[in-house]
Amino acid sequence: MPQSDELSTPPRDFDELKAAIVARRSALPRRLTDVAGYALGNPDEMAFGTAAGIAAAAQVQPSTLVRFAQQFGFDGFSSLQKVFRDRLRERNSSYEERLRLIDSSGTEARGSLGLLDGFIDAGQRSLDGLRGSVEADTFERAVALLAGARAIYLIARRRSYPIAAYMAYAFGKLRVQCVSVGTAAGIDDDLLALAGPEDAGFVISFSPYAAESVAQARAMAARGVPVVALTDSGLSPLAEHAAVWFEVAEADQAGFRSLSASLALAMALTVGVAETRRHRRGKRARGPAGTTIPD
Repeated sequence: MPQSDELSTPPRDFDELKAAIVARRSALPRRLTDVAGYALGNPDEMAFGTAAGIAAAAQVQPSTLVRFAQQFGFDGFSSLQKVFRDRLRERNSSYEERLRLIDSSGTEARGSLGLLDGFIDAGQRSLDGLRGSVEADTFERAVALLAGARAIYLIARRRSYPIAAYMAYAFGKLRVQCVSVGTAAGIDDDLLALAGPEDAGFVISFSPYAAESVAQARAMAARGVPVVALTDSGLSPLAEHAAVWFEVAEADQAGFRSLSASLALAMALTVGVAETRRHRRGKRARGPAGTTIPD
């Protein structure tokens, strides 16, 4: 008999499971929250890893995986794992075919070039996943929020930093005012203290999340500064502080993850913001009913 806080019927697919995890995250015990964060951040590893290996990576006991599965209506961990395997089967059948082609072409014998093929393939998988994961309404809301800001504060560290750096470069070329937070002088918090409700923050962090970025997103939201977040899980600490957030899962090659999908999304947002501002300026210049306002 399931406990009252357990689901009576397990989710039918990965999307349903993800929605159930996100909806119930605040009520989960800490160890189950650790499993949830790992599961959503590493769905490929959940599909094919052993219970012992997954438990070690999530820093929990193997029995915790069983408890987690039962929490969501599954009779055991293997039933839960099937959901992750079905996800890969549905979304990545073409990837599996490409792997077979790579194997049959003797890629391993090609040495470093074979490694390059692996990273190219991982990047393609990431981009394929991005195409189906971003909803139009969410994208439009993020663009509108950032386009309406007086200045956009870009926050990122470690692996996320190149994304913010390229956005700052592009915003500069597009004449959009932005502030890169991450100075050698160590005045990040002083810069963020200048941000107000008429500004916006764009925060990027992936697991393991940068504590400084999370704290700065929390501080901005507490002061009424709207935040857009780019992260890798619905259980990311950035999600709870963001007015709009995106979940992007990057595929890996030999444990190394690129930024293919994250950069594509960031640049689409950057150009979208610039285009929206340009259209707004054009409307203001024309005035009411399309009339032209004299200089």
